[in-house]
Amino acid sequence: EVQLVESGGGLVQAGGSLRLSCAASGFTFDDYAVGWFRQAPGKEREGVSCISSDGHKYYADSVKGRFTISSDNAKNTVYLQMNSLKPEDTAVYYCVVEKFGSIPTMIRTLYEEDAWGQGTQVTVSS
Repeated sequence: EVQLVESGGGLVQAGGSLRLSCAASGFTFDDYAVGWFRQAPGKEREGVSCISSDGHKYYADSVKGRFTISSDNAKNTVYLQMNSLKPEDTAVYYCVVEKFGSIPTMIRTLYEEDAWGQGTQVTVSS
């Protein structure tokens, strides 16, 4: 079964850090772009970050300098290290993939693709 499983969310105080994981099963991330979007109640969906199939990275302006996306092919997992968290980062975070995705196409995917998994809740208290 092909799955993406997000984990690593939790409750953290403003200024704290979390590391989210997106693990694939049933396929490998080879040749795939992988990215994260977030959805908060009452807010527009936001594409947060992605890594293209050839290793280029994108960050939304709202997280640039605070979040870092990385991949571990051996573990078939993509991570989102989130530092200096703010209350406005509170949301459910989902990962999505696109085969042979470039940054421009992956940004579109971040806003259009349905999530496969349940996401992981990140709550940042002030």
